Amino acid sequence: MARIRKFSAYRKVERPYTRVSKFRNKSFIRSSPNLKIVRFEMGDPRKEFTYTLELVSKTNLQIRHDAIESARQGANRVLEKELGKNGYFMKIMVYPFHILRENPLASGAGADRMSTGMKMSFGKAIGAAAQLKKGQKVCIARVNKSGIDVAKKALDRASKKLPNSYSVVVRQNKPAAK
Repeated sequence: MARIRKFSAYRKVERPYTRVSKFRNKSFIRSSPNLKIVRFEMGDPRKEFTYTLELVSKTNLQIRHDAIESARQGANRVLEKELGKNGYFMKIMVYPFHILRENPLASGAGADRMSTGMKMSFGKAIGAAAQLKKGQKVCIARVNKSGIDVAKKALDRASKKLPNSYSVVVRQNKPAAK
């Protein structure tokens, strides 16, 4: 199986995927890859929790969908093991809309017969990424007071799986008016 490219090739936030061609039938991306993110909401969404913890980005960057899924799995595993299935609610707040492309170039013997060089360099879709701005929430976790430390630990584990640096912000929810 082919290895994925290094993240440094896609880290910079660039213009969202577009292709404007003088030929109308070439002005779109033919196929978008399947997302690896399985679920965006975990835990108990209907239950009222007293605290919300947010994982906030410190810089502008792009995050690949497989990194988001890895962070989700790590955080969810900690929360579910410590608090149980109904003791928390976690939600991924970003969606990978940006399609990543690759123009594979071959080198060595026979490369001239496979590669088109820069003539048709738009590339083939190889993945998707979410574009983040500084201060944007990546995911949130809602817990009661007894689960704050566990949720901090879970979000910290999620931040280790994502590129760049993040901060965890704790907010107290206002009780619902009855």
